[in-house]
Amino acid sequence: MNPSQENHSQDSHSQDSHSQDSHSQDSHSQDNLAHGGAQKRQPIDAQPVLQLKGITKRFPGVVALNNVDFDVRPGEVHALLGENGAGKSTLMKVLAGKHQANEGKIILGGEEMAFENPKHAKRAGVVLIHQEQSLVSEMTVAENIFLGSLPKKPGNRVDWRKLREDTEKILATLKCGFQHDDLVGSLSIAKKQMVEIGRALVFTPRVVVFDEPTASLTDHEKPVLYDVIDSLCQQGVGIVYISHRMDEIFHLSHRISVLRDGEYTGTVNTADTNEDEVTRMMIGRSLELDHASKPGEFGETMLEVRNLSVKRVFEDVSFNVRKGEIVGMYGLVGAGRSEVAETIFGLRTPSAGEVVLDGEVVQFRSAHDAVVSGVALVPEDRKDQGLILGMNCRDNMTLASLSGVSSMGFMKSGEERAVYDKYHQAMKIKTPSWRQKVGNLSGGNQQKIVIGKWLNTHPKLLILDEPTRGIDVGSKSEIHTLVKDLAKSGYAVLVISSEMPEVLGLSNRIIAMYDGRVTAEFDGDSVSEDELVQAITGMAGSSPPKAQAG
Repeated sequence: MNPSQENHSQDSHSQDSHSQDSHSQDSHSQDNLAHGGAQKRQPIDAQPVLQLKGITKRFPGVVALNNVDFDVRPGEVHALLGENGAGKSTLMKVLAGKHQANEGKIILGGEEMAFENPKHAKRAGVVLIHQEQSLVSEMTVAENIFLGSLPKKPGNRVDWRKLREDTEKILATLKCGFQHDDLVGSLSIAKKQMVEIGRALVFTPRVVVFDEPTASLTDHEKPVLYDVIDSLCQQGVGIVYISHRMDEIFHLSHRISVLRDGEYTGTVNTADTNEDEVTRMMIGRSLELDHASKPGEFGETMLEVRNLSVKRVFEDVSFNVRKGEIVGMYGLVGAGRSEVAETIFGLRTPSAGEVVLDGEVVQFRSAHDAVVSGVALVPEDRKDQGLILGMNCRDNMTLASLSGVSSMGFMKSGEERAVYDKYHQAMKIKTPSWRQKVGNLSGGNQQKIVIGKWLNTHPKLLILDEPTRGIDVGSKSEIHTLVKDLAKSGYAVLVISSEMPEVLGLSNRIIAMYDGRVTAEFDGDSVSEDELVQAITGMAGSSPPKAQAG
């Protein structure tokens, strides 16, 4: 949905001297976020606080950045867009001192800088909040937030009282629901992301870079992040915002710059553009978001979940998926969706209920049992659960089907290569060679390898948990088309997603979950956004009639 098409009430926020006082900001209500819209912000007229001029960065055999220009004005949110692998993260790592540019200049506050390392950049006022979290699980929230800058007493002893007080102030600003002395390893992914954001507030930043900051945040936590960004803008801090979520980009940003294949494509004012124009800048062509229609013919029931429960996690969950059908499972993070999938896949033991696969009641004791029976699960966290980042593309592609490419304990390299070549071509995976380590690929190409790995098991039921999280629009469209084509070829597909457009665009039926329970079931072609929001937030007065499954 184009954010400019929505009308929302706005709060007037006072801004600093950089002519920001005329810009009204959006109220960050749950309804606002659910509907993904806001009036576009007007550009800020001020001299840049940061300029990157002619930045070129080469790696062995690859020119990652070629003569790239970029600037940020005080008090603005400048979005940096591009497909996975376009060079966005590399440019920001150059800015933050993690990489050294081969050519070009960094000018901060009118002074040319040469950051030797991230600590040097932070001291100068440039803070990068990574997409990949870099926290120490065995340390507390306070110790992680002030890591490298712990308050000290005379004698170089840690001032634990000041550490606690300073951390509590930051947590209060972020409205976090955890304590300063909680171990980071005990926190959810979303809460860990808030700890990362808290790190930036330790310094007196002049520029803060947010790299996919909402990838693991719940809808409840996103408006808190937006408020933090607004607060930083009011203080004259320049914000660089990297995201694949167009609704966020048009909600937050004043300007948008685009990289494509390591080169600068252009900059536009957010108020003067739209998603189609930005997409053309990113991929060099218009994007047909639904060039493959939903499947329309279904066979017999492949999966039936009957009153499935796991104590204190979810309760009394029932639904089914037919051959050739895509069933979407929609809800907020923490609603129990992933846990249901893990139980179907044998990773959790149910306390009640049963799973019926292809007409037979199954009791999987492990994920191996599920795979042998024809169930595949593409997990939510591809890097921790779906891939071995230090291994090459070929070896990752065959991890779930080793018996088919080995004999008497020895791998058949030719058959491994044949599997890789098949899915490399079919899924348009961009990589220089099968020898490339998966950890060096873009998010979109990593996800394609995870999906290919599971398709090679030839499953009866394919479960996709957040299949396009952190993926650019081009790769997202390709995966959506792939999922629809798989269903048309007879796969039973269960898609778990937190993105409403994705669920609506893919699903024949939608299962809504809230607080561990199924609250409603909808026809994917007739349900309204309001009905979905009510069902996943516990606001629905009564469940609507179930969509017909037969």
